[in-house]
Amino acid sequence: MDTSSNILSISGALYHLIVMMLTLGQGTHSMPVPTDGPVCTASETAQYKLTFFGKWTRAAFPKQYPVYRPPAQWSNLIGVTHSSDYHMWQRNAFASNGVREFAEKGEAWTLMKEVEAAGERIQSVYGVLSAPAVVGGTGQTNTEFEVYAKHSYLSFIVHLVPSPDWFVGVESFDLCDGDHWKDNVLLELFPYDAGTDSGFTFSSPNFETMPQDKITQITSSSPSHPANSFYYPRLKHLPPIAKVMLTKIRKNNQIISLLVDPTQSNQLTGNEIEDTVINTPLDCEVSVWSPWGLCKSKCGDSGVQHRTRYVIMHSANSGLACPLLEEERKCLQDNCL
Repeated sequence: MDTSSNILSISGALYHLIVMMLTLGQGTHSMPVPTDGPVCTASETAQYKLTFFGKWTRAAFPKQYPVYRPPAQWSNLIGVTHSSDYHMWQRNAFASNGVREFAEKGEAWTLMKEVEAAGERIQSVYGVLSAPAVVGGTGQTNTEFEVYAKHSYLSFIVHLVPSPDWFVGVESFDLCDGDHWKDNVLLELFPYDAGTDSGFTFSSPNFETMPQDKITQITSSSPSHPANSFYYPRLKHLPPIAKVMLTKIRKNNQIISLLVDPTQSNQLTGNEIEDTVINTPLDCEVSVWSPWGLCKSKCGDSGVQHRTRYVIMHSANSGLACPLLEEERKCLQDNCL
């Protein structure tokens, strides 16, 4: 079975598991929940539509772009609505075993058990949500969920396929704004390293990180290794590899219309998101020079010797072209009799 079929199979199985867990939030409304930030005083629950847009294109991320076995794609999306004292994952913190398995393999069984345990132990989790996998670097998937005042936060995670332990997601985003709910929000997503596998490229073999590192955001210069699949030293920032739109649904199940204001970058329709094209320049990479070859000449005459190098990666999207791959210099024949 290929990776695409595996992802679809896992998504189906997860759907049934998550349906069973959707009762997690029942009975939590009366529980006092600690808060670290502003208190939400919205009087009613709110329903949202979440739309995930994959932006992982060869134009935007040309270096080592996966085209087969497997091609670039996204796992199913797993998320929770929760209170401020719960964290599915956190930047600069260690990944749990559940996040580790999901970031490395796209397997959510352990992560779901952790969510279930948190709901039973401290009743911080209100609901569980899932969206189907996106079988391709671009495309979209969506789901709907509910939030209420004491559980107004959203967290989710999506695994990059293929990758060592890389993912995108949202961590503890508050959909409440004082006494009302935010109407619509567009968030740009960037890759994270779970800190559990030391692979540098999309297709790196498993190489466990010992000891485990903390979750860190991957940037155009970090990890600062030329072999890294996201290493683009000419860029100040990576372009977003995905986006997510959160749209509030009216009580009559009608989605609030999005009025596009050119001065507000977070108010975009789905079509405009899909039409945005980014071309990231990729410079040619070459090997080091080989040793100089033998001096070719007649005895007593000056001769010529050569050295070569080869292309590691061809340029793309108007990146710097490859330099000369062969050099020669004059020489004198040694040990001439």
